[in-house]
Amino acid sequence: SDSDSGSEDSSLSDSELQEAFSRGALKPGLNVVLEGRPKRCNDVNGLKHCLSEFKQQLAWVERLDVTSGPAVDPVSQSASSKDAVDPENDFQREMSFYRQAQEAVLEALPRLRKLQVPTRRPDDYFAEMAKSDQQMQKIRQKLKSKQEAMERSEKAKQLRALRKYGKKVQTEILQRRQKEKKNMLNAVKKYQKGLSDKLDFLDEEQMSSQGNKKGSAGQRTKKGPNAKRRYKNQKFGFGGKKKGSKWNTKESFNDVSSFRSKVAHNKGPGKAGKGGKKALNKRPGKRARQKMKSRAR
Repeated sequence: SDSDSGSEDSSLSDSELQEAFSRGALKPGLNVVLEGRPKRCNDVNGLKHCLSEFKQQLAWVERLDVTSGPAVDPVSQSASSKDAVDPENDFQREMSFYRQAQEAVLEALPRLRKLQVPTRRPDDYFAEMAKSDQQMQKIRQKLKSKQEAMERSEKAKQLRALRKYGKKVQTEILQRRQKEKKNMLNAVKKYQKGLSDKLDFLDEEQMSSQGNKKGSAGQRTKKGPNAKRRYKNQKFGFGGKKKGSKWNTKESFNDVSSFRSKVAHNKGPGKAGKGGKKALNKRPGKRARQKMKSRAR
C-alpha cells in the first residue's frame, strides 16, 4: 500500500533517496510538513554514555580546564553574583566575563608554578611572522610616508598660523607708526603757526628711536628744564664756561703731589748724569757711524 511504501521511503538513507529520486520512484505526498516544534528530549543517560565513550583520563596539566566564578571586585570587596549582572547591559556583561577570566588566571597560575610549568615567554623566544619581510617592509614604508605627510601638514599649519600672526603684528606696528607720525606732524604744524610753544614731540621722537629705554612721554618726570631748554642743551651743549677751563687755580698751583724730581732734573733711567756721563745704551751719531763703517772697510 501507499502507507507502507511511504514508511519504507522515510526509513531510507540520503543516498538511497537520491537514487530513488533519479529513477523517478518518489511520488508526491511523501514529504510531510510538521506543525509546531518537536518535543525536546533530555536523555541524561544517553549523554552520560556518550561522555564516557570519548572521555580520557588525563592529568590536569594536559587538560588545563578551570571552572570558577567571577573574581572579587577590589572596590566593593565582594564577588558580583550571577543575578546582579544584567545581560542586556553590555558593560556589566563584559565586566563579568573579565572578572571570571581573572579568577581563572589567579587559580591556574599557582597550580602551574607548583607543577614547575613555565608561564613566561623566554628572552630568546622566536616567533615566525605570518607575513614575509618584504610585506612588512612595505607596511613600514607606508606608515613612515603617512607619518611624514602628517608632520609636513602640521608644520605647514604652524607656518600658516605664524605667518598670520606675523602679518597681524606687522599691521599693528605700521598703524602705530602712522598714528605717531600723524601726531608729530600735527604738533609741528601747531608749533609753526604759533599755536603751541612746546617741543615735546622732539623728545618723543628721540625716545622712540632709542627703543623706549626711559619710558614713554607720560612717564617722564616734570623736574628740570623744559623741553625747549633740553633740546638746545642737546644741540649746543650744556652751558657753562668754555674758555680757560685748563687754567691753573690756587689749589692746582699748590698741589705738588704729581711732581717727580728724577724726571724734572733729568735723573731717570737712560738719562745723562750730573757729572756729564753719557748713557750706556745711547746710539752714536751719524758721523760716528760713518767713520765706523769706513774703518771696517
